[in-house]
Amino acid sequence: MSRLLAITAFALLLAAAPARAATPPPIGHVFVVLLENKDYAEAFDGVHAPYLSRELTARGQLLSNYYAVAHQSLPNYVALLSGQGPNLVTQADCPLYLDFLGLPALDGDGQALGQGCVYPAAVQTLAGQLAARGLTWKGYMEDMGTPCRHPALNTLDDTQRARSGDQYAARHKPFVYFHSIVDSPACAAQDVPLTSLPGDLASAATTPAFSFITPNLCDDGHDDPCVDGRPGGLTAADAWLREWIPRILDSPAFQQDGLLVVTFDEAEDDASACCDEPRSPNTPNNGGLAPGRGGGRVGAVVVSPFITPGTVNDTPYNHYALLRSIEDAFGLEHVGYAARPGLRAFGDDVY
Repeated sequence: MSRLLAITAFALLLAAAPARAATPPPIGHVFVVLLENKDYAEAFDGVHAPYLSRELTARGQLLSNYYAVAHQSLPNYVALLSGQGPNLVTQADCPLYLDFLGLPALDGDGQALGQGCVYPAAVQTLAGQLAARGLTWKGYMEDMGTPCRHPALNTLDDTQRARSGDQYAARHKPFVYFHSIVDSPACAAQDVPLTSLPGDLASAATTPAFSFITPNLCDDGHDDPCVDGRPGGLTAADAWLREWIPRILDSPAFQQDGLLVVTFDEAEDDASACCDEPRSPNTPNNGGLAPGRGGGRVGAVVVSPFITPGTVNDTPYNHYALLRSIEDAFGLEHVGYAARPGLRAFGDDVY
């Protein structure tokens, strides 16, 4: 009887343990496109965004249980690059571009304890990890105009609202919220306008290992209607995807060893979470003004030569899991909440 109990306990332990991720395929180029503020049910209903929900899913895999990690926008961008959880200031989208004030040391989860926008140099980012490994990265930002554009430290962010001819939003990209990047020449060289992307896609050699791509406030679906008179919302976002995604999919780098991820920063009316997401020590509520542990169910589409087209995957993933998956693809250590025990990265359910 005791042996039977031991075998039963061992079987239950195996069942409760997270599935071990398969060794990632030889991915050499990752492209992440982040859109804005849409619930899964609307974005993937086949009607509001037909290119995204029909044509692109037919080319890759739909992650139907993919979740954002916070409200509002900015903490999700920060999470994707660093594994840092939200704080009260990033949850307000940093209308003032405030320096981060907090304790000098990180906690056991690699979290900077405090409040603010521009994280101290001790906070690791995926960009820094790639550079240390000798790999390249770039951010491509529509309407940014000049490279590494951001407000002066501790001043008002004048990109919070779109203007005619300038619909760039600093809060919709992660790179300028880390001292390790903005205090480095790498920011001006590698945080560039979207107009640089077509030239970089011309060959695998000129395409960065990691590309983070952000449309402007109209084309990412944030504004509806847009300041330039377009309808905005998913209509504008889907039209932008239809123009730009084929350029990525047709590029030598993607066809050689690419992975494309298209998802949303946060849901519009949902603060649910997955993946045993922890509550950040820097906020009473990850969901911001809406009670909840996360940023809601948004869904994602992943496309790669290593992914079976037209498949649907209901495994729960979130932004921290995506960061972990990218780190795994490049053989990097896990940072911030991407390092949490039990967090599942993309495995043989995806590839």
